[in-house]
Amino acid sequence: MARLVVISNRVAVPKARGVPGAQGGLAGALNAALRDHGGVWFGWSGQETDEFTGSVNYVRSAEGVTTATIDLEHQDVQEYYYGYANSTLWPLFHYRIDLTQYEREFGKGYERVNRRFAESVLPLIDPGDMVWVHDYHLLPLGNQLRENGVTNKLGFFLHTPWPPTNLFVSLPYHDRLVRTMLAYDLLGFQNNTWLESFLHYCGKELGADVDHASGRITLDGKVTTARAYPIGIDYDHFVQKGDTGEARQAQQRLISSCRRRTAMIGVDRLDYSKGLPERLDGIARFFDRHPDRVRDLVFIQIAPPSRENLESYQDIRETLEQKTGQINGARSEVDLVPVRYVNKGQSQEQLFGFYRASKIGLVTPLRDGMNLVAKEYVAAQDPDDPGVLILSQFAGAAQQLSDALLVNPHSADDIAHNIRLALDMPLEERKERHGKLLKSVREENVQRWTANFVDDLSQAG
Repeated sequence: MARLVVISNRVAVPKARGVPGAQGGLAGALNAALRDHGGVWFGWSGQETDEFTGSVNYVRSAEGVTTATIDLEHQDVQEYYYGYANSTLWPLFHYRIDLTQYEREFGKGYERVNRRFAESVLPLIDPGDMVWVHDYHLLPLGNQLRENGVTNKLGFFLHTPWPPTNLFVSLPYHDRLVRTMLAYDLLGFQNNTWLESFLHYCGKELGADVDHASGRITLDGKVTTARAYPIGIDYDHFVQKGDTGEARQAQQRLISSCRRRTAMIGVDRLDYSKGLPERLDGIARFFDRHPDRVRDLVFIQIAPPSRENLESYQDIRETLEQKTGQINGARSEVDLVPVRYVNKGQSQEQLFGFYRASKIGLVTPLRDGMNLVAKEYVAAQDPDDPGVLILSQFAGAAQQLSDALLVNPHSADDIAHNIRLALDMPLEERKERHGKLLKSVREENVQRWTANFVDDLSQAG
């Protein structure tokens, strides 16, 4: 079995006893892949240095996964990470062209850091290794590796959406960026919608020969294959969290604090793509229409902060706090608060318990590459008395989880209507929907995602 060299912006550096230092879908997925195949996970350490040297720091976990990291200069972080990656590409890829910043220096910093990644990781790549690059931070890295003489099989997976062509062409030098992506042998997207958007761009703007059935893109004699690989959760690993004391305690804490009210939960990074203000508008609309049901429902929003240095993220936090206060101020009683807002992260064990205690999962991003919270919520439910998943039709997961209650996250009316449906849904319907959702979550797991991508990469090129 060929070894994997995984490259991503950040790395889950192991702590004591081999526990990963980072949480989240990407961290869990890549740890699972490396446990199975062996190899190295390379990326930025998250630390800054006065002068970039390219020196690599190594850590080996108890599970046999080796991580290798580099430090970046302050200017690198500002231009590459906060600049081009998160102020240009992230909003554009989530269809927020109104928030997209086009700064020449951001682009220069992005290319410089990708070049530094390529030069630093080069000594770690052995003949026969397969190189798997991840996400929008490193779109041109494959081309940088090719220019440094790497002939290994190169794969890339995009965890975000890919925008429609008429939006993407607003990006300066968009054609140059996509041409660098065609240096990879295999390109992976979360679902067919994002894949088709990319294939359409290549045919229309680059004049490439595109076979939509196979995903083969031919340009200037080079063939790249693009396919959809919906990412899943590590199902068995996550379900085991439910057997821990921490999970059971979290479940009981939430149940007892709700005082016989139905718990509805949302878990999201604090990000404008997650549709949190729109979600609260939908909840407010529900209470406006059904004021007597304030005593039937309590909404818990867990929203740990992210990218706090960016103004757009500061704005979304202020908006969320304001809307939460307005709902609670208008509808609270001495012994009752309809919305609980938690602005900090929780462990996976705690989240499992909170999911299990919540009879409605409210997952309504405005746009999302996949959304693993929806899948975790389904996995955590009691099959004999499952909760109801309300899911945005614009989340990548909606293509797999079509038996959820699918909503338009921009519509407060639609959200309110589906909250009522979820609250009043009979047990038999809940069980039928959950059974179909669980089958998808259990079978389309991260192990299958990894196997499908790596198998295709081994045959690509």
